[in-house]
Amino acid sequence: MLAEERFNALIDEFRSVPGVSVPGEPGQHGFGSSALKVHGSIFAMVSGGRLVVKLPRDRVSALIGTGAGAPFDAGKGRPMKEWLTVMADDQESWLALARDALDFVGSAHH
Repeated sequence: MLAEERFNALIDEFRSVPGVSVPGEPGQHGFGSSALKVHGSIFAMVSGGRLVVKLPRDRVSALIGTGAGAPFDAGKGRPMKEWLTVMADDQESWLALARDALDFVGSAHH
């Protein structure tokens, strides 16, 4: 399954969650226009065919340590500490990490 198809399944999963905006809504363009957001902040997106999620930096470090994830640098040459490139290619892993990312990013706004 292509990353885009897998991500579309995530979009369907989160579409009805309060505060979440999904790609393709009117007025979205540029960086993050193809990302999942909660209260306007990105929590999950696809980059280079991989899922990228925003998580607490210690969780990111731990997942990189186990090989479950890799640093994400957005092409700037230095890793972004709260962003993880997910190495798993299965829907269950994507969904679980995207849920965690939603909780993390969403909770920052309450």
